[in-house]
Amino acid sequence: MAFTLVVVLLGLLMGGLWVGISLFVTAFVMLELFTSVPIMRVTGSAIWGSLANWTLVPLPLFILMGDILIRTRISSQLFTGLAPWLGRVPGGLLHINVLGSGIFACISGSSAATAATVGRMSIPELRSRGYDDRMILGSLAGSATLGFLIPPSIIMIIYGVNAQTSIARLFIAGILPGVMLLVLFSSFIALYYLLSGKPAPRVDFGKSFLEKLKASTQLLPAVMLIVAVIGSIYAGLATPNEAAAVGVVGAVILSIASGTFTLQTMRDSLMASLITTCMICLILAGSSVLTSAMAFTGLPRHLASMVATSGLTPGELILILTAFFIVVGCFLDGISLIVLTTAIVLPLVQQAGIDLIWFGIYLVIVVEMSQITPPIGFNLFVLQAQSGRDILYIARAAFPFFLILCLSIFILYYIPEIATWLPSKMFAR
Repeated sequence: MAFTLVVVLLGLLMGGLWVGISLFVTAFVMLELFTSVPIMRVTGSAIWGSLANWTLVPLPLFILMGDILIRTRISSQLFTGLAPWLGRVPGGLLHINVLGSGIFACISGSSAATAATVGRMSIPELRSRGYDDRMILGSLAGSATLGFLIPPSIIMIIYGVNAQTSIARLFIAGILPGVMLLVLFSSFIALYYLLSGKPAPRVDFGKSFLEKLKASTQLLPAVMLIVAVIGSIYAGLATPNEAAAVGVVGAVILSIASGTFTLQTMRDSLMASLITTCMICLILAGSSVLTSAMAFTGLPRHLASMVATSGLTPGELILILTAFFIVVGCFLDGISLIVLTTAIVLPLVQQAGIDLIWFGIYLVIVVEMSQITPPIGFNLFVLQAQSGRDILYIARAAFPFFLILCLSIFILYYIPEIATWLPSKMFAR
């Protein structure tokens, strides 16, 4: 059964068929060959169960929020607010890629959107000041992956629906690992310039402390939106559904305040978010049918029992899964990676006694790796279009940040409280 599943699915994907349709066809093959259940009855109930789900409501709203913000002046405001403080730090203005991505990740939920928005602002500015192209693109490609980890995160919503875990807990669990990666990325940039002997161009903005504070007021719109969305969840004032609606309203207000709001931009934002949402829903529906098919065949149960009798420790299982996800991530985008693998992997993880909230954060970090690994890494394609560099050049530039993501998994495994402490405190009240 497992061999048939892999051969059929990979054959369809390599043939260029859409991921969602490939999942449906694979599920039909599994049901036809290995079960006697009515295919259409399983398909109908699975699709309805996966899409008629209240926990999916934040998904289109957060996508719309990000699409609206991409069309505002928020990227230039990030540069203006952060640059005066970073001109003399080792690595200089390259840290804007890291901090800017971290801030925008808090209000977009998408890695590719973060790369596009921050890159549109930082690449021309940093090039004009003489920064090394490899460090510009590498730091941006790596830092933009935080769009998946720092809440609100589209990937976390999809994982939460598939794993039937609390999306609010996942959002809160992503905060400290996100901060950890911000520190690791910035530390690498600083150490690179301190140890390599290659001085980064220093920019003295010649501003007093009060003038720098005044420049930082440019960050207030983004910070206020972050507080409204994440703070409302953190304080228990809003569910993820309500916070997503608050985020859309906040994004519209920012667009109006920045003078970029028009009926055309709103129409473009609605159409872009509609297309993205439909694509994700098709994949989720296909994944749900395939999950039901595998449940009828008993494949996840057999694999879980194999893990139970194999004597693998949780650490060994995580090591094997990491290698597996890295390879698969070279050929699938993050959303497809999660919906394709959770049905098989989650029983193994539960059998090994691994916390599903912790595993969700681990899985998001692994998905982040897929964003910067060729040939399918979305961040690489975004930066290729913006920089004019070929995709292999950008992949080589991003490789140190790929290694940092690997290091973060090692740290997260040995200090799991980085992911589990904050949600346990928040939801113990």
